[in-house]
Amino acid sequence: MTNINETSIPEFEGMFDPLNTEALKDDVFQTSPMGFFKESFLRFTRYRVSIVAFWIIMVVVFLAAFGPALNPYGFNDQNVARMNMPPRIPYLEKMGIADGSRILTNRRASGLSDLTVYPPGSIMEIMNPRMISGVEMVDLKVNYYSFIGLGDEYFWFGTDYLGRDLFTRLFRGTRISLIIAIFSVAINTVIGVIYGAIAGYYGGNVDMLLMRLVEIISGIPQLVVFTLFILVFGRGINAIIFSFVVTGWMPTAYLIRAQFYRFKGREYVLAARTLGVPDRLLVFRHILPNCVGPLITRAMIAIPGAIFSESFLAYIGLGLQPPEPSIGVMLSDGQRVLLQFPYQTLFPAIIISALMISFNLFSNGLRDALDPTKRGEF
Repeated sequence: MTNINETSIPEFEGMFDPLNTEALKDDVFQTSPMGFFKESFLRFTRYRVSIVAFWIIMVVVFLAAFGPALNPYGFNDQNVARMNMPPRIPYLEKMGIADGSRILTNRRASGLSDLTVYPPGSIMEIMNPRMISGVEMVDLKVNYYSFIGLGDEYFWFGTDYLGRDLFTRLFRGTRISLIIAIFSVAINTVIGVIYGAIAGYYGGNVDMLLMRLVEIISGIPQLVVFTLFILVFGRGINAIIFSFVVTGWMPTAYLIRAQFYRFKGREYVLAARTLGVPDRLLVFRHILPNCVGPLITRAMIAIPGAIFSESFLAYIGLGLQPPEPSIGVMLSDGQRVLLQFPYQTLFPAIIISALMISFNLFSNGLRDALDPTKRGEF
């Protein structure tokens, strides 16, 4: 058999050379590389409802931080001469909104000219004239500030039963409610991440023991925990935060445990373990970063829940020690005079509703923006 090689068949030389002599290479990227969080931020900007919710939160936080300094009244400045004053806001009063007016019923028409009772400019409108037992009676809409001799003062949200400015008290109370919520959620997040990471990473008997402990603690009614902490440590900020921490970390622990079970068997984690990467680096560098999105979303959802829980405690009388305000304390005080002075309940209800709705809408946007399955969607 003849040995055929390239030297014995010269007519085949050059037939298998590549036609394109230009070196093969990848196309050059037209844009700079984009990281996960930058892409998540760009994706988040598409959710306009979440952006609006974020700015509402920022406005409330700004007012909670600086609102009490915007007027000269302290949160506990009491003056019974100005008790239960209606709201009065500059510029808005010219449009008939928050003009400091109040309706006085069953007033003698013959006494309306008495300047000692009705100072000049105090009567805004005479309504519903009628005869009662031969006496002409009317209802009056009066400028209550002029009526009691406080013509130049302004209480933007009115005053309470002790004459304290509600604007100052509301935003000082909002500040306290936010501090309680943020600190309790931060502590719960740290504890939940550590506990869930240990249970999910090591699994087996360690996981079984830790999860049985969680089930025992979760069986304790939360209201009982709140009551015991407040009875032992008093009605202060620290007692409320610690009472939230006792059981509040468990949902985060469940979340992180599930995420660790999901990612610890991935190929890149197994490869890193094969190369001798220590456990702490496997946890903090390879697994935990994949949990950041759900973790942030969980924290954002937990903040309004903590605010609502604190308000509920204050509403049932387990809140802060008077005279320190919070949103729940003001709602509790306002509901006692809801029919007579509804504005004392209205403004705290608006603030807590705005916080609850805004945090939930904001967390929904974060959840979608941080979803790794949506990478590349703009």
